[in-house]
Amino acid sequence: MATAGARVLLGTASWTDRPLIASGRFYPAGAKTAETRLRYYASRYPLVEADSSYYGLPTAETARAWVARTPPGFTFDVKAYSLFTDHPAPIVRLPKEIQGLLPAPLAGRTNLYRKDTPAEVVDLCWATFVDALLPLHEAGRLGVVVFQFPKWVFPGRGTHRYLEEVRSRLGPYRGAVEFRNERWMAGAQQETTLALLGELGLSYIAVDEPQGFASSVPPVAAAPASPALVRFHGRNAETWEKRTRTSAERFDYYYRPEELAEWVPRIKTLTRAVPEVHLVMNTNNYDQGPANLELLRGELQASGIAVESWPGERATLTL
Repeated sequence: MATAGARVLLGTASWTDRPLIASGRFYPAGAKTAETRLRYYASRYPLVEADSSYYGLPTAETARAWVARTPPGFTFDVKAYSLFTDHPAPIVRLPKEIQGLLPAPLAGRTNLYRKDTPAEVVDLCWATFVDALLPLHEAGRLGVVVFQFPKWVFPGRGTHRYLEEVRSRLGPYRGAVEFRNERWMAGAQQETTLALLGELGLSYIAVDEPQGFASSVPPVAAAPASPALVRFHGRNAETWEKRTRTSAERFDYYYRPEELAEWVPRIKTLTRAVPEVHLVMNTNNYDQGPANLELLRGELQASGIAVESWPGERATLTL
């Protein structure tokens, strides 16, 4: 059902990137700890994407701390653990009790892959992940769980069944899917992909990213489920498929206003389709996340698209 009053939430992909902190261009001098930085971030933006859960299984203790450090109305989109998206999962980062369940041939490896992992280990990883997010969910802080699949995951019966499994394992949590293989949104497959996500109640993540690669997905704004999401990765074609030491090097990009203006009509379409839209800036070298967000906010407001006010603006911030 169309809606004219969609909530439009802006945020960055992570608030803990070292280049952002080191730049001195966003956090005030008094924000010296993880707690004060999150409190400050939440006074500026209503949404953030937490990426630490991709690199290692999260804990309920961390989730409770995030709740305590953010105001009511703040939203965390949480990246799915790497094992769940067919990325390599470093074994050394697994909890000791899970490492202890690995058979000898796997325990000696550097990384774990879902296809090679015993079912009981995968089940335990999922249970740990889902349980850890419960404090966010109960506090109304959990947005969506973000499943970013790599370029070697392409459409087929196996991946379609796996998306069904993902939906089942998430339980009451909302999920969103980003693809990095052009075949998912090419030709007639685009309609099939969006229909599948809609049937499963999974959100599609639209992307702004360099084009012309097998890992490039076209900038299609679609909302098979709510919330609708757009992730802005920048347009640095030189580093898009390059192995870099850090994500900051790969997503090193300052947008030009006219590039972000291209998304205004697409975002307007999303606001008419669903009640909630998340716009996440994944340019994360220096202050690129906040700087690009401010440009995007200006373009949206100039076109008459209302953006959610920062929930912390009405509160007194103590660093």
